[in-house]
Amino acid sequence: MSNGPILVIAGTNRPDSNALKIAKLIIGHYQTAGAAVELYSLTEMPMEIFDPSCYATKPAAFAAVQQRVVNSAGLHVVTPEYNGSFPGVLKYFIDMLKFPESFERKPVAFTGLAAGMWGALRAVEQLQMIFGYRDAYLFPKRVFIPGVTGKLDAAGKLTDADLNKRLADQATGFVKFVASLAV
Repeated sequence: MSNGPILVIAGTNRPDSNALKIAKLIIGHYQTAGAAVELYSLTEMPMEIFDPSCYATKPAAFAAVQQRVVNSAGLHVVTPEYNGSFPGVLKYFIDMLKFPESFERKPVAFTGLAAGMWGALRAVEQLQMIFGYRDAYLFPKRVFIPGVTGKLDAAGKLTDADLNKRLADQATGFVKFVASLAV
């Protein structure tokens, strides 16, 4: 296991997304727990990565992103639900990362959010299958956020104290999970 930071991935490239707002809140919980943490938003993906030739040869601009994933102590994926699944750009991001070293024996946590009542349950379960296939260590404490638009104020802060506590507990638990796998 790497001694690097936990990398929180905001799983859409939609500008100013709710996933990015929730990811930033989660970052705060990791900081409170004393963990080294970084944010990667899919809005930062270099445009060159979308050229079809990238399946064979990754552009130099993607190398830094790849290294951040490999060097991370763990990944925390924050995914919105798009059409009963996760965003296509998140799958593309996963597909562009090196196999097997990007996720093999890498601890991964999941938070799902949706405007609807299921809070991205299906999206998270689908991601768990993909990361399981890639031999990641799946953290079992997932958080689902249904009706996310009604749970964020204009500044992007949670208005639901119980939900905020669940996110804090998830972050604290994931820090311990990552540490337990580091030996």
